[in-house]
Amino acid sequence: MPITPRLSRKLHQTLGDEAAEELVNWMHRVDARVADVATRGDLAELRETTRADLAELRQEMQVGFANLQQELARLEARLERRLGDLIKWSFVFWVSAVGAIAMLAGVLR
Repeated sequence: MPITPRLSRKLHQTLGDEAAEELVNWMHRVDARVADVATRGDLAELRETTRADLAELRQEMQVGFANLQQELARLEARLERRLGDLIKWSFVFWVSAVGAIAMLAGVLR
């Protein structure tokens, strides 16, 4: 309830100047605190904003995870190629080493 000049005069007449000023100041402080309290409408608006933000975040995360899955698939394909190359060169090395040993054994006989 706002403190009107009429109410203030009535309080001064009834309670005296000092008590009326103290009561008016207290009422102003209470009004200021009430203005800071969230209403149901404020909470509903906050809830809707939060839901919209979460939906947007979910969408962004789905896109990000899809991109991550594609990148992981590309990396897996590169790794498989490198592993295949490594096995191929390992085979070439061991065949060459066995051939060199066989030729050396033939020469040393």
